[in-house]
Amino acid sequence: MPHASPDHDTPDSKKPVRRRTKVLAAVAGVAVIASAAVAAPLLLDDKDTAPAAAAPSGTPFTVEAKPTLPPAPAFTFYEQAGPPAGSPLNPVEPLSINVAAETTGTSLPSGLIGLSLEATDLADPSLSGDNPEMVQSLSGLGRPLLRFGGNAVDRRFFWTSAGEAIPGNLSGDKAHPVRAVTPADLERVNTLLEAVDGQIALTVDLGNYDPARAADMTKHAAAIFGERLVGVTVGNEPNGFAKTGLRGSDYGIDAYLVELKAYAEAMHAVAPSVPIVGPGTYESSWWSAFAKTPLPQERILSYHHYPLSSCEGSDPLGEPVMGNLTNRYIHDHANEFRGVGLKPAQEAGLQAWIPETGVSACPGSNETTKTHASAVWSADYALSAAQMGISRVSFHSSLITCQGGPPMSAICVGGAYLQPNGMVDERSNYYGMSMVAEMEPGDFLKLDTAGGGLSYPYAVRHADGSVSVAVVNNNNPETDAPTNVSLQLPGKALTGTMTQMTGTSYSSQDSTLIDGRPAEGVPAAERLTVPGFEYGSATQTFPLTAGTVTVLNFTF
Repeated sequence: MPHASPDHDTPDSKKPVRRRTKVLAAVAGVAVIASAAVAAPLLLDDKDTAPAAAAPSGTPFTVEAKPTLPPAPAFTFYEQAGPPAGSPLNPVEPLSINVAAETTGTSLPSGLIGLSLEATDLADPSLSGDNPEMVQSLSGLGRPLLRFGGNAVDRRFFWTSAGEAIPGNLSGDKAHPVRAVTPADLERVNTLLEAVDGQIALTVDLGNYDPARAADMTKHAAAIFGERLVGVTVGNEPNGFAKTGLRGSDYGIDAYLVELKAYAEAMHAVAPSVPIVGPGTYESSWWSAFAKTPLPQERILSYHHYPLSSCEGSDPLGEPVMGNLTNRYIHDHANEFRGVGLKPAQEAGLQAWIPETGVSACPGSNETTKTHASAVWSADYALSAAQMGISRVSFHSSLITCQGGPPMSAICVGGAYLQPNGMVDERSNYYGMSMVAEMEPGDFLKLDTAGGGLSYPYAVRHADGSVSVAVVNNNNPETDAPTNVSLQLPGKALTGTMTQMTGTSYSSQDSTLIDGRPAEGVPAAERLTVPGFEYGSATQTFPLTAGTVTVLNFTF
């Protein structure tokens, strides 16, 4: 869907973003300690080591318990932030989660979370391994995928490896200038990828038809990035070319496929191992056509999704208002929309990616931007996408200054409008992304759940046999009581730790915290224990504060 990156924030929302500080130790807050000695682990069967890919649906695993457990060790319990003073504490139906020992057939992959940036940002000198600010921010997103595309690629982006002048037909403005990108820019970006162990996906210009130039860019990118280059897309949202004047009014799927084949053949001749990712559209009629079109190289199906993009209000449930961001419809409808894209991908045996997403594609600020509710939504959107079988999710962002820049961006830079000062800041939705990115990869497990109001649980079995349970509690943090959770695990837990993202209200801006601080979570080895943890039990009960994303990890 056309996205908001070319549009400026509104003046009344030019609020400075706080700096993020690195968390290296324990959670802030009161710690409660339970006594005893050292525990020996319960062992998984040898055959139950996690496979490299997702296990087939229904794959069971077993936990062998020793006849007698050793005494329980000492635990330090996590102290959650409670509801604000004066909250009416509206009751929430208890949440029951039964984690089965069978897998769903889908996995939480390494590198799920990514940032989508404009193609012209490749020329931005801040994207460098020598920039500690950028390295620190991106490191909080696991092994991030940096995707470069957006509206810029077909309008104000020019690739050259020969130093040619920028063509006169390209035009931009002060905030979004025309930029040439060269191999030297790719070399610089590669130093950033190496510093954060990230990957990259590129987009080549289709608005100005030139397969040879696209092939030249792909050749240089393959040589510079190597295996870090995971795909190249031909054009950004070509389904909109006729509407925006990049093509004639009769331009459609058939014309696109002819051009796609020409690009693919030229690119395959110089970089045969680089996949084509496409069509990168927001109209579903294009997805099946791409999936059914043979190309000489590997194909990956991609589509864009901004669920609250009824900017003029023609669809009341699609307006970017808080009520729509905080109800169950947005969760369920997103699953339906993404399921439409998954079907042709699965039928053709292709991966499915969402290389560009966000709450809304509407320009400027609205009541959902920069809010804690958008952070909760981002975590749920990424987890639900992965559980469905989508292997990459990139949230569209910008390198324009926080003041005056696109308010939907997960990161932005400090300084006065268009006068960056070198600082890199993170908005609320960044922290929702980070909660998911910091989870270890593994296979999703089947769940039987009931109650919980606006709660969405997920369970993942990791390679070491541990199980993580993530609970997105989207109940209102200002008015709702904590949700009492009854969790049935597939084995007797010897340890159970947690990390939690919190916010004071749905609408609070730039105040989302993880483990009490504006930073990525406490390292897994340093996390505190789930409140009320029952050592050696498969049943765990505990409350979860409303408006939180909590990741629990259990060993057996």
